Amino acid sequence: MYNSSQAKIFFGVLMSFQRAGLLAAMVVLIVLWSACGQVYRPVVLPCSLGGLPNCPVETPPSPTAFHAVFAISLNVPNYPGNAMQIDVGGDSIIGETPSSDASAPNLGDNPTHAATLPNNSAVYVASAASLVPGGIDEVSTFTPATGSITGAGLGPVGNVPLPPGSLPVFLNTTENGNIYVANFGTNSVGKINISDNALVLTGTVGTNPVSMAEIPDAQKIYVANQGDNSISDVNPLDLTSTLVPGFTGTAPVWVVARGDNQKVYVLSGDGQLVTIDVATDAVTSSLPVGAGANYLFYDSILNRLYVTNPATSTVYVFAISAGANDTPALLTSIAFTAGSAACPSGCSPSSITALADGTRFYVASYQTAAACPDPLAGTTGTCIIPSVAVFNAPNFTLKTTLTLLTDPPFSANLSTNEYQYAVPATSTCAPAVFPATYSPATIRFRVFTAASVDASRVYVSMCDAGAIAVINTLDNNANNPTNNSTPADTLITDLPAAFSVCTASNCSGVTSITAFSITSNVVTFHAANSFRGGEKIFVSGLTTGTYLNSNIFTVLPTGLSTTQFECFFTHANVPSTTVLGTATVEPPSQSPIFLLPGQ
Repeated sequence: MYNSSQAKIFFGVLMSFQRAGLLAAMVVLIVLWSACGQVYRPVVLPCSLGGLPNCPVETPPSPTAFHAVFAISLNVPNYPGNAMQIDVGGDSIIGETPSSDASAPNLGDNPTHAATLPNNSAVYVASAASLVPGGIDEVSTFTPATGSITGAGLGPVGNVPLPPGSLPVFLNTTENGNIYVANFGTNSVGKINISDNALVLTGTVGTNPVSMAEIPDAQKIYVANQGDNSISDVNPLDLTSTLVPGFTGTAPVWVVARGDNQKVYVLSGDGQLVTIDVATDAVTSSLPVGAGANYLFYDSILNRLYVTNPATSTVYVFAISAGANDTPALLTSIAFTAGSAACPSGCSPSSITALADGTRFYVASYQTAAACPDPLAGTTGTCIIPSVAVFNAPNFTLKTTLTLLTDPPFSANLSTNEYQYAVPATSTCAPAVFPATYSPATIRFRVFTAASVDASRVYVSMCDAGAIAVINTLDNNANNPTNNSTPADTLITDLPAAFSVCTASNCSGVTSITAFSITSNVVTFHAANSFRGGEKIFVSGLTTGTYLNSNIFTVLPTGLSTTQFECFFTHANVPSTTVLGTATVEPPSQSPIFLLPGQ
């Protein structure tokens, strides 16, 4: 503490300043005085919206530091889902569940959503497992890996069981001491205490809550209730709630809170972007964005709201500003319909993200083709073509579009420089389309995108493909000095999700290869065949043509019979050659459904 002599000096210094500088001097000296003898404690800043009062523009962290992005994947029923941590700088997976220790806790069945604490000390995953016979609804948590050099992997998984039938579908918090879970099945919100890792309180909200947002100062939580078309205002202390009286949207799907604690924005399935005043719970505006809108992204750097609408193939961009009477202003709408610049064949935009440096935003979309145009996709039936459109944020011009599959793990015909760009459609990856509504038995996003906090990478989870695309956003690939020739906005790799449990009748089958030949970069294997187009098979044990061993091939839909199957393989022609070897079906990858950036 200061003594009397120090106090005299303190006030003497103050009197020496000119009148115009008095306030600034007092602030500086009081801050220095209050810091004396105190321990510095990091706090969560309640305001992150650049350009609003007391909300400075944020600067992205250095791309040379360690950063992470987390992905959540679905597995087949009766088996835990998967979480993995991606090292942004290394473009690699450095931690993954389930644990290799079968006796250790793992994520629950049917994961639905995930969130991190503001201090990035833990990741939480909601699992609506009671949809599976004998499944336990729960929220799982794990500690992230701490550095790409150590490669320590994820920390142990802990599980917080929820009451039977809860069906948790959403997690959110702006606190480091508590996290909140929306329970679709019991029409409730639960509070989980971080230190005890236990459910400590439950409060009733509207019917079938599907999304929620806690405002930055942790004074309110707003919950979107899809089943009764309502919005609940929840007190985080005791989880008591009231309904926002003026909300009239149908099937609300997403909620975001503005960084200055003054506004909350709600997107409804019937196509309304609704503004709620936090102080009064009054609805202050409602703007049309088309029925079928599915996702609302909040850009705190440019003060924008982005809306994706896969039903109308449109993206909307709104400007927001400070003030109690703020109404979002439409800046532009971007077409993804057939003939558009963003997607000439017509696409369904599913999600959106923006870089923290304010330069670009990225729209993840997909095209559904009833007759697959990609000869490398392994099917002639329905297929999905995932893609990303990159836009310059200042003027909304289209910078580039990217297809999202690479080799490996997908197919390629290197002799013709052709790469697979489509994958067979997976029925469990089809989201509900309005007026149908989300349920924990379905997914929200066929493709989902997120940017790393350092603005060096953008990621796209592709449910049907079982992989996550990694896009470099920097010129010369500054994250990886050993590979500095990659230009900005280039697809650099696909990270495969963990293998799923294989349930098809022939998934565990192994067939003996008796001969092979290669013609025009297609290898024909002779074997007792029950493989299907699009399946991945692993070849091993060949006594001749050993260069084919230890390769994973995609079975082509052409040339299939009970005695042979074909795959692409770039090589000089080889006449029919008798061999001994085996082909084994690889289990399909799990289905990535959600991404969230870490530190």
